[in-house]
Amino acid sequence: MDTKQFIADHLHDDVRELALKYHNAKVDMTLALRQIEARQLLQKKVPSWSANDELLFPARLSIEQCSSEATAGYKASLMHGDSYADLTGGLGIDCFFISQNFKHTDYIEANSDLCALAKHNFSVLLTPRLSETTVIHNESAEDFLRHCKPFDCLFIDPARRDNHGRKTVSIADCTPNVVEFQDLMLQKARRVMVKLSPMLDISQALLDLRHVKEIHVVAVENECKELLFIMESGFNDAPSFSCVNLGTKQPSVSFTTDEERETIPIYATEISKYLYEPNAAVMKGGCYRLLSQRYRVQKLHCNSHLYTSDQLVSDFPGRIFEVEGYAPYHKTLLKTLLANVKKASIATRNFPLSVAELRKTLKITDGDQVFLFATTLSGEQKIIIKTIKK
Repeated sequence: MDTKQFIADHLHDDVRELALKYHNAKVDMTLALRQIEARQLLQKKVPSWSANDELLFPARLSIEQCSSEATAGYKASLMHGDSYADLTGGLGIDCFFISQNFKHTDYIEANSDLCALAKHNFSVLLTPRLSETTVIHNESAEDFLRHCKPFDCLFIDPARRDNHGRKTVSIADCTPNVVEFQDLMLQKARRVMVKLSPMLDISQALLDLRHVKEIHVVAVENECKELLFIMESGFNDAPSFSCVNLGTKQPSVSFTTDEERETIPIYATEISKYLYEPNAAVMKGGCYRLLSQRYRVQKLHCNSHLYTSDQLVSDFPGRIFEVEGYAPYHKTLLKTLLANVKKASIATRNFPLSVAELRKTLKITDGDQVFLFATTLSGEQKIIIKTIKK
C-alpha cells in the first residue's frame, strides 16, 4: 500500500491510534499522519482544500494559524488590481483566494518548507494562467520590500506568537512588526491590508497604524475571527467600519466613529415583545448607539448593549429572542419568573454578577431551550429577562 492510499483509507481515524497500530507499516508514516491530521483540522475550516487529495500540508501550527475559506473569500472581495503580494504567505490560503483577482501574484515566505508546499499546492489549485503568474520568494517580508517593485495591493498577516511559541496580541509583539515598516509598505503599494488578532484593542491599533481607511471586523457564525486594517497612502480622515458575520444571513453593518458618536439612541422604559443581542462583529466594532436608530429598536441602557421592540425586526444583525417575561432581580424570581426553569443559557450584560455566580445563586444548570439575560435598564434597575430563541 502506498502512502497516498493509506491516507485515503484512514482519513477519519484517530491519529494517535494510527501511530501506535501502524508504526511498522511500509509507508511514510510521518508524512501520512501529518496529512491525515491536517485534513481533519481543515475539514470545516477549508473544506475545498481538505477534500483535494493532491494537496500537501505542513505541521499543525501552520494549520491552526491559517485563515478559513470563509474569511479568505471575504478578504478577496476587498482586493482587486493587476499586481498583488502576500508578504507572509504561510499555508497560502489567503494568497490563493486573493490571487484570483489579480494578473500577477508574489508569495513571500521565510520558511523554505512552506515555500516548497506552496509551489506544489498552487500548481494543483491554480489555473495554468494564474500558476504561471504566481512567483514564490523564500525570504522575509522586510527583505522583499527593500528590493521589490511597486504593487497595487499588499497583504500581511504577522505571526501572533513570540519566540517561545506563546500567543501575542499587540502589533509590536507580532512578527514581523508592521509598525516599524508600515511606511515602506505604503511606498510600495497603493492599498495595504493588515490582518490582526480579534483580541486587539482597535483604538490602540489606530494609534499604531497610519493612513487607515477601512476597518473590517470579521466574525464567522458569531465568533470574531479577524480584524482587517486597510491602509492607503495619503488618507488621513476617520476610517470607516464594516462588521460582518459570515456563515449567517445577518446583514453587514457599516459606519464611521463620527456617526456612532453623534447618534442619540432611543432608550427603553420597559421590555417589549422582542429582545435583540448584536453579533460578535458589531460588538467588537463598537456600533451601539447607531443600531437603535437604524433598526428602530430601543436600547436598554447605555452600557447594556441589548435592545427591544414591539414589532419584529427580522434583519437585525444579531440574535433575536421572544420575551416570555422579566422581573427585577430579587429572591422572588425563584417563585415567579423562574419557578419552572431548571436549565437555561445565561448571559450577563452590564450586571454585577458573573454567569457562574448567577447560576449558583439561581440554581440553574446549562440548557439551550430557555435563554436568560441578566442586565440593567436605563433607570439602573437590575432585571432578569426570560426568553426563547426566535
